[in-house]
Amino acid sequence: MQQTYRDILVPVDGSKNSEHALEQAVEIAKRNQGKIEILNVIDIRNFSNAFGSMMDASGDVVYSSFNSVEEYLNMLKEKIIKKYDFNRVRVHARFGSPRVVIANDFLRDYPIDLIVMGKTGSNPVERFLIGSVTDFVTRSASCDVIIIHQ
Repeated sequence: MQQTYRDILVPVDGSKNSEHALEQAVEIAKRNQGKIEILNVIDIRNFSNAFGSMMDASGDVVYSSFNSVEEYLNMLKEKIIKKYDFNRVRVHARFGSPRVVIANDFLRDYPIDLIVMGKTGSNPVERFLIGSVTDFVTRSASCDVIIIHQ
């Protein structure tokens, strides 16, 4: 029996791995007459780590980062529409822990039946210290997860 996936979440972080996963997800969505939800999670901890106490997380840096993420997501959406002639795609930006937002929060808000994500976007030190987002999502998500190896 073949599984049909209609609501596909693709978390992106700006890495080539995540963008390759997006391309693969489009192919899956086209075969299943599905749709794509592209998500970028802005990890607010990065702001406090980078700027410490000299700036709170509500400042101009957060606003600027959100605008950059929004531009990136819209660029990906336009690329998918033009390159694959596929327009059943929406973009989302959220603040929070990427692993929690992807594996739990987003799935509560949208009827996702498949997550397609790249193998990793973190560097080796981050994976050692906080664990891979991909590993966490694979273990914790309530839907199927496909990991794309580039």
